[in-house]
Amino acid sequence: MPRLTDARVRDLRAKKTTRNIRDTSLAGFGVRVLPSGRKRFFLHSQHDGQRIWKIVGDPADMTVAEARARARGLLASIRSGQPDGETLFETVAEEAFRRHARQWKPSTLSVNRHYLNKYILPRFAGQKIADITSQEVRDWFASLHATPVSADRSMPVLSVIMAVAEADGLRPEGSNPCKGIKRYRRQNRDRFLSDTEFGRLGRVLCGKAPSAAVSLIRLLALTGCRSSEIRTLRWADYRDGHLFLRDSKTGPRTVWLSEAARAVLDALPRNSPWVFPAVRGDGPFPKPTLTSAWFRVRSEAGLKDVRLHDLRHSYASVAIASGETVLAVGRLLGHRDPETTLKYAHHAEADAERAAIEMGAVLGGTRT
Repeated sequence: MPRLTDARVRDLRAKKTTRNIRDTSLAGFGVRVLPSGRKRFFLHSQHDGQRIWKIVGDPADMTVAEARARARGLLASIRSGQPDGETLFETVAEEAFRRHARQWKPSTLSVNRHYLNKYILPRFAGQKIADITSQEVRDWFASLHATPVSADRSMPVLSVIMAVAEADGLRPEGSNPCKGIKRYRRQNRDRFLSDTEFGRLGRVLCGKAPSAAVSLIRLLALTGCRSSEIRTLRWADYRDGHLFLRDSKTGPRTVWLSEAARAVLDALPRNSPWVFPAVRGDGPFPKPTLTSAWFRVRSEAGLKDVRLHDLRHSYASVAIASGETVLAVGRLLGHRDPETTLKYAHHAEADAERAAIEMGAVLGGTRT
């Protein structure tokens, strides 16, 4: 049987039963291919009459050479009688962040690092990763009840770290202590504009002197895009009547534009690579400047409790109420998961229910 290589591991295909493919250069080392298609490097050995089985890592996260070196280290530890569960939580946390730096956007990486440093490490640093139990995680999560948002955002970060520990054989498979812990129920902050409120907003925007901020806000209301997607829009991203976002929150996506949205763009000067350039410097329109402009606009429109992001929620709600499917609206908004879009459908259904009750009251003679 040939020596394991990256190409060989990559080409291995799943079958109906689990397969173990051994390496010829290191006894006991190999790769396991599950019927699901998942692969895991493993170490299978004997020491002092005991069978030893360990997961070394995930081929998606390491090369064969790296896995083989790690397996050699595990063998050496076993043969020397040193405990193999001594790896500390913070060591695995750093490894998890190193690996996910390729997948997380810089802003996501920064936010996750904040939750790691402020909420996770103070509780788990210095502990052996293998010893952390589900009850400990539950107690930690409960201790953050006063800051539910931080708790809910810290939990996925901790779960990622535990998943890396499993993939590296530092915890048994399926032992993630974050599983099954329910997040905090927080009051929904989403705000949806009514037709009347949309009308007031439109009149205020139309009454304003033309400016980049006003055009930007109008385009947000007309597209349902995230503010960062429009603030950092380049003219090269606008062609054939569409926006081709190269780096949205969920990856590259196409935004279909209405005639009104195209009119906003076509009326703008093209004296910069950015559709909305900063007044000073070479960058895009600054977020603080947009926020200040929105505060003035919403105050004049009598919408002081409306956040800029609520324009996105309202866009989705109007689309669904107009008969668009959840799948279609999800594509408009760039949602990966249809479940994310469903909350807008629930809002539209609630509006329909209120309207039915209202009409019932009128037609039934119970309302004057």
